[in-house]
Amino acid sequence: MDGRASQPKTIGKYQVERLLGRGATSSVYLGRDPFSNKQVAIKVATPEVLHDPKHGAQYRKLFFNEAGLAGKLKHPHIVKLLDAVVDDDQQYIVMEHLPGVTLEPYCQPDSLLGFDRVVDVIFKCSQALDYASRKGVVHRDIKPANVMFDHDGDIKLADFGAALSLRSTTTQILGAVGSLAYMAPEQLRHEAVTHRSDIYSLGVVMFQLLTGQLPHQADNQAAMIQKILNEPMPLVSDLRPDVPVALASIVMRATEKAQKDRYSTWLEFIKDLSEAVGGLDLKAGDIDDTRKFQLLRKQAFFDNFGEIELWQALRITRWANFPKGKVLVQEGDIGNSFFVIVKGTAKVFKDKKLLGVLNQGEPFGEMVCVEENAMPRTGTVVADTDIVVAKISKDSLLQAPDSLQLRFSRALLRILANRLTTTASLYIKSKS
Repeated sequence: MDGRASQPKTIGKYQVERLLGRGATSSVYLGRDPFSNKQVAIKVATPEVLHDPKHGAQYRKLFFNEAGLAGKLKHPHIVKLLDAVVDDDQQYIVMEHLPGVTLEPYCQPDSLLGFDRVVDVIFKCSQALDYASRKGVVHRDIKPANVMFDHDGDIKLADFGAALSLRSTTTQILGAVGSLAYMAPEQLRHEAVTHRSDIYSLGVVMFQLLTGQLPHQADNQAAMIQKILNEPMPLVSDLRPDVPVALASIVMRATEKAQKDRYSTWLEFIKDLSEAVGGLDLKAGDIDDTRKFQLLRKQAFFDNFGEIELWQALRITRWANFPKGKVLVQEGDIGNSFFVIVKGTAKVFKDKKLLGVLNQGEPFGEMVCVEENAMPRTGTVVADTDIVVAKISKDSLLQAPDSLQLRFSRALLRILANRLTTTASLYIKSKS
């Protein structure tokens, strides 16, 4: 039957606009929430599949698993599940709509991403999977088709239908659930899976992004299983000699056949990725999100920010680099943003008199967040070296989640308190 002919006008309260895609077990529609007027993606289970005598019970359980995660996994790099209905009449999941494509087009030899972009994608995936792991969830179906990717470099993991919740008290499907080419050996042997199984799968995705091909290829499933279980992993460098040694090493360790030989934690995996991307020239226009995240995490201002809060903070910052001597803030000007120094130092002047020096990790212009109305800048800040700054506008901060606003407020209050203490000490010394 033609997809357009069978397209429903509504699904639950959601208006259906068009079919986005149809798979073996479900269809995904672009819809609209009539209350928020936002576009959403609606994944509808195929009734015939759910009632299939042989596999229907398994597919129903997988769909129920994904629906059960609605609202539980909240991470910047995991697709938000907004709503779910699972009953005898309807089974559908409502997700945020993500314009863009999956990673699949970038796994072809003629359309590979640059090394920095590959690391950025894998870094974000690993952050999301580390978060899921800490929530007791193993994805079990990591593959390029389940990673949404846009041209700004943002990614989101999708399709947790095969996920295993290690903390769940309900019956779940065990065994070989997932996509064969990306399955870890223990999945194929129907053994217990852990976060290391997801590490293996992400390692295969990384191999494919770097080389444009899968590590193991075969004409049928039995041959593919035999290769994954018994044949050594091909060397990335044999297929693409220009791949940096550090990246090739990460792939090899992530895809070791024995779980004990892989990375023991996601944090180990992330640490190696961070080191692999380091050491490059720092220019704001060229810094990808992976390096921005790592740089923000090193700044004293962001010491008490959690991982998710740091990603949220990254989303509202604008980065810029300026040469030595550049006036960053002019006394008397009306401003609506404050800044955090990521690299370099700056001098602060008032009435052309030097007040002090600001170092890496320190903010300036923060009084815009203290005053309710726009006020003139109280001092001039000049770059003392070549400098990289992260700029946060007051408007962007006010539109951020309440938890992030609170974290920024506490950080700014801590800075103001420290500066008041320093000023008081200097005043006392001057009088003694």
